[in-house]
Amino acid sequence: MTTRVLLADDQEMIRTAFRMILSAQPDIEIVATVADGRAAVDEARRLRPDVCLLDIRMPGLDGLEATRLLAGAGVRDPLNVLIATTFDLDEYVYRALRNGACGFLLKDMSPALLVEAVRAAATGTSMVSPSVTVRLLSHLAPRRTPDAAPEPEPVEALTEREEAVVRLVARGHTNDEVAGHLHVSQATVKTHLSNVQRKLDARNRVEVAAWAWRTGLCAGD
Repeated sequence: MTTRVLLADDQEMIRTAFRMILSAQPDIEIVATVADGRAAVDEARRLRPDVCLLDIRMPGLDGLEATRLLAGAGVRDPLNVLIATTFDLDEYVYRALRNGACGFLLKDMSPALLVEAVRAAATGTSMVSPSVTVRLLSHLAPRRTPDAAPEPEPVEALTEREEAVVRLVARGHTNDEVAGHLHVSQATVKTHLSNVQRKLDARNRVEVAAWAWRTGLCAGD
C-alpha cells in the first residue's frame, strides 16, 4: 500500500529535501506541499493524507496548533501528524505529543529515520527522535521510595533477545540500527518489538522505551 504524505514547512529548501527523500521510496507518495500552518490544516482536511509532516514555526498558524486541530482531543476523525523541527525544546515535544502528534523528529535526522518515522506514523505508531527520546526518557530512570508502587510486571517474561532489542530501542536506535547491532533482519526486530508490546500491553515503541527506563533495564548501558 502507498503512504500518502502532506509536507508543511515554511522553508522551500526543507520541503524540497523531504520531498526528494520520501518520493524516492516506492511506497510513499507526496500529495501536497504547503508553506504555512493554515494551508496545512485546510489541505489535510481536504486530502486526508495518511501522514501530515509538519514544521513547528510557520506563519499564520504554527505546527503545534495545526496538530491540535488535526489530531487533538475532540477531533472526530484524527489524522496522523508527525512533527519535524529544528528546535530541540522539551516544551515543544510535550505540547506536540499532548496535541496528538504520533512522532517528533529533529531536522538533522538521517534520511533513513525520516522514512521509518513516516511509515510508523502511517500506522499511528509513535516515534520520537533518538536524542530527544533518550533525554526525556532518562528522567524516568527509577528513583524508588519505600512507599512507591511497584512497576507492573509483563504478562509474560521477556526473552534475553527481546530485552536486548528493548535496551537498544530505549537508547533511541532505529529498527535498522537495532538489526545491525544484533546481526538480525529488520523483520526479526519488528517481530521482537511486536511481542514485547503484547507482553507489556504497550501501544508503541515510546511506551516500551519508557518501561525500560522506569524499570532500570537500561541501567549500566
